[in-house]
Amino acid sequence: MEQEFKDYMKLIYKTRRDRFTRTALRRAVDAFRVARDSALQAFPYVEEEKKKLQETKDFVIKHLDDFIDKTEKMVKTMHGNFHFAKDEKEALKVLKKLTGTGKTIVKGKSITSEEIDMNENLEKWGNTVYETDLGEFIVQSLKSRPMHILAPAVNIPKEKVAELFSKIANKTLPPDPEKLTAFAREFLRDKFMEADIGISGANAITADTGSVFLFENEGNIRFATNAPDIHIVFAGIEKILPTLSDGFRLLEVVSRYAGYLAMTYVSIVSGPSKTGDIEKTIVYGAHGPREFHVILYDNGRSEVAKDPDIAPILRCVRCGACMYECAIYPITTGYWGYKYMGGIGIPWTAYISGGLKKAAPMAFTCTLCGRCVKYCPMDIDTPEIVLRLRELLKEKGYIPPFIKSMVETVMKDGVPY
Repeated sequence: MEQEFKDYMKLIYKTRRDRFTRTALRRAVDAFRVARDSALQAFPYVEEEKKKLQETKDFVIKHLDDFIDKTEKMVKTMHGNFHFAKDEKEALKVLKKLTGTGKTIVKGKSITSEEIDMNENLEKWGNTVYETDLGEFIVQSLKSRPMHILAPAVNIPKEKVAELFSKIANKTLPPDPEKLTAFAREFLRDKFMEADIGISGANAITADTGSVFLFENEGNIRFATNAPDIHIVFAGIEKILPTLSDGFRLLEVVSRYAGYLAMTYVSIVSGPSKTGDIEKTIVYGAHGPREFHVILYDNGRSEVAKDPDIAPILRCVRCGACMYECAIYPITTGYWGYKYMGGIGIPWTAYISGGLKKAAPMAFTCTLCGRCVKYCPMDIDTPEIVLRLRELLKEKGYIPPFIKSMVETVMKDGVPY
């Protein structure tokens, strides 16, 4: 355990000293704050909408089993295929059965897929996987991991991206975001048409219609979920909302807190493609996917829902605002994390993906400043949850050595160092 803490400290201090990372994050934080404030000022009614969404999310969390059943029924009614995975083992079993081997797979951005190391496993089974979100494509090409919920490559400056893409293109590309984006567009364009399977996450799944909401700006998710013959949705059970109207309320809240006046693309997928143009006879498998699969993933979420002190973490709508306002994240980026990063990533690591040992160094890195609460649309009191988690870590004996040493020094000399 002590070695894990030492490795963690080395990593975040190394990251803190990386001038390229500091430069990229400074640019990103400044740009985000301006965009977020502008969006909230333009749509002040979002403050009321977020309160209604909080109430809805809490209601679903308290009645998860009922909403899972309703969602399953409607997905099947809409001629989709429904799969429930209790844990990582079950999720991988379902995924392997659906994908098989030798397939070309295009993916939309999905932090939930990181919980099961989806890409690594798909490739291990003999498939070729392309991340199609620009940030995820950069991270995948670097053989790294996402550093932010919405902006996976937020820590990579344009100069590093130019160096990376130049190697892929086998020609020199300038550190110009427009030209770098154009290269990624050209490189990935054919992959959508060649792909056998498209995989996406979900911003929401509505129980009343079995519809999957997908918010994006790049247009890659729309390609990845519409061009291949098979569309697989992989999402946590906390993404369920009661109605289609709730999905649109989520859209309003996430857009503005993520710093957008409006998302460029909003897709609502309710089953496989279909047509009724020949004698009004419904035929499934028109221009879009012939098969539509929803894999709802638990992995500890249902247990978290039973604890009123921890359950609020399931409200998280993945807007990413908390990270840009955090005192620690802009210094350490996503290395302050395991699968989930930042302050909100601490309880998600402890209870959903990673466990207490992985969460321990993260929990004692948090300053408990509360800026994340101020800017969270779901009013998740992360510092309070982290405090409770610290007590649990103390009971388990998972206190980082540097914390013990610091406390002893304070008690002896009155100062931490």
